[in-house]
Amino acid sequence: MDDAIPLLVCDDSSMARKQLIRSLPANWPLRISQAEDGRRGLELIRQGQGRIVLLDLTMPEMNGFDVLAQIRDEGLPAEVIVISGDVQQEAIRRAKELGARAFLRKPVDAAELAGALLALGMEPAAARPGAQEPQHLLPSVSFRDAFRELSNIAMGRAAELLGRVLKVFIRLPVPNVNLLEAAELQMTLADAQGNHRVSAICQGYIGGGIAGEALLIFHDSAIADVAGLLDSELDSSSHPELLLDLAAIITGACLSGLSEQLGIQLSLGHPLLLGQHCTIDELIRLNRPRWQQTLAVEISYALEDHDIHFDLMLLFTEDSVARLQQRVEMLHDLQDHRP
Repeated sequence: MDDAIPLLVCDDSSMARKQLIRSLPANWPLRISQAEDGRRGLELIRQGQGRIVLLDLTMPEMNGFDVLAQIRDEGLPAEVIVISGDVQQEAIRRAKELGARAFLRKPVDAAELAGALLALGMEPAAARPGAQEPQHLLPSVSFRDAFRELSNIAMGRAAELLGRVLKVFIRLPVPNVNLLEAAELQMTLADAQGNHRVSAICQGYIGGGIAGEALLIFHDSAIADVAGLLDSELDSSSHPELLLDLAAIITGACLSGLSEQLGIQLSLGHPLLLGQHCTIDELIRLNRPRWQQTLAVEISYALEDHDIHFDLMLLFTEDSVARLQQRVEMLHDLQDHRP
């Protein structure tokens, strides 16, 4: 493998890395390395293990934008293909401005990946049988990591839609996925509130043996700023309408993205404005009977250049976990790991 091209897969999700490695053209002359965050990815690139880099944007430690900037500033010999769930037009523009040779959406299409590699000058005819990385080096994937990656892709689709509506860039986090008892959920919701008063929209969903509730939490202080971005005048009568409109965009797009990936149809119930201007403690008191044990996906959105933050929590019932795990394993050939 002396003539193999060093290719680095840099993504915090083991499921994403596994999918990317499996999507690489068979028998191409590649020597594959992996990194779980941008900082480690840069180290490997400096060591010559990333002549070609498949780079995620949303990562801990150092995100993909920072990695691209550092590659450019240091003049490192790396050709970067960004493969991301953040598909906002501004994210694509920034990545290419920083030097990315191509931008592909997650989950990656194998034909599109092969085309991007060909555009870098790779020659499949030069491949030798056995040059591909052995299958036993594929990363193991837990259910929690897999579901975090599915949520990451769904989150990106919701951000792309919301960003177009508000004409802003949405900064995206790595989603948190945890199985929580009622008390732990209360602490998580309290962290989302901080010292602020909040308004929350709750919308139930069900389908394919899966059920839960989406909880969208806004700090009351940010509502007027969001109305300003929409050129809307805010009064007591329009406040609930604005919240419900935003919930329809964010929750609808996110659950649609999850439904598509899981191969199920989730039906959404009517959104409810829970305890307007209430505290988290009041919110928990009203809903505690429904939240005894929950698979919780937490996504904290932030609008760049605006002091606007809000949190989306997808709360799956305990009975849904086994069905979700079954769907994930069926779709992605994962080992049996409990969250």
